[in-house]
Amino acid sequence: MIYELRTYTLHPGTMPKYLELAEKVGRPARGDNYGLNHGYWTSEFGQLNQIWHLWSYPSADERARLRAELQKNEQWTKAYVPAIRPLLQRQDLRLLNAVVDPRLPGGGAHLYEVRIYRTQVGMAQPWAELIKSYLPVREKYSPLVGLWYGEFPQPNEAVHLWAYTDLNARMAARAAVGKDPGWQEFIGKSSPQLVEMQSVLLIPTSYSPMK
Repeated sequence: MIYELRTYTLHPGTMPKYLELAEKVGRPARGDNYGLNHGYWTSEFGQLNQIWHLWSYPSADERARLRAELQKNEQWTKAYVPAIRPLLQRQDLRLLNAVVDPRLPGGGAHLYEVRIYRTQVGMAQPWAELIKSYLPVREKYSPLVGLWYGEFPQPNEAVHLWAYTDLNARMAARAAVGKDPGWQEFIGKSSPQLVEMQSVLLIPTSYSPMK
């Protein structure tokens, strides 16, 4: 299984139009026939005017085949893509290998946080495996949604996604986990493997599988 995390940066002021087109044209045209969508979000803190969406494919070869098939879908190529293209400032994508496959958080609506860590060369997978071993400590405070390490274009990245009921719950969880001796042990082991850290808070769209 290969995962793809796509980030679209929009021109300021164009988010409402993009969301309308994605909900009414793009998602109906694509569905899950060309890769499985796990989540579709807008950025709330961090870089603004961004759309983040997570997909999975059985393999990199199957991703290439399905992407080629998508180009034969005229609702996609003639109705959707030309309409959103003027709204986009840039597109970025990451192909990722799962250490923990995506899992839906329980309960109602959530705030999500994607954390992207650049590691020392060759340390992304070991770092991801290390945090996985400490999940019994970390998940006492908030649930993990998914954990990956980079395949392309940045092999030295670890990506992890977390869910919270709201911003206050996130702040409380982060404060509590920081005091946990087990988590302090993990920080001591893992920090030397890291070069830089990025965090973006995400709000699910109305058509996101993850709410």
